[in-house]
Amino acid sequence: MAKSLGRQALAEFFNCSSQILDDRESLEHIMIKSAEAAGAFPVKSLFHKFSPHGVTGVVIISESHLSIHTWPEYSYAAVDIFTCGNTIDNIRAMEYIKDKLSSGYYSIMEISRGILNIEENKLR
Repeated sequence: MAKSLGRQALAEFFNCSSQILDDRESLEHIMIKSAEAAGAFPVKSLFHKFSPHGVTGVVIISESHLSIHTWPEYSYAAVDIFTCGNTIDNIRAMEYIKDKLSSGYYSIMEISRGILNIEENKLR
């Protein structure tokens, strides 16, 4: 019997504002607000600014996490949202992020996580 325990959304954001992608404080605010927009409950966040440029950050939510990695020199960001259950709207969070990063376009892939086929996942 298969059991989905959560969903993971992966997004590629292109043609973003390089200035925003290199601003640690703005990115932290955007990621926390995107979690709230999706109906999640932020618990803690940690963001790091690299030299000469780029930011990596994670927002821990009651339902799991959101993370972002930026390459301002390419106007590109990679975002991952993993949520347990199915009450959080990962796509709404991604759309919020897209707008705030001024992304020209983006792509999203969402997958189910968990014990999706118990028979094939038995320990041997």
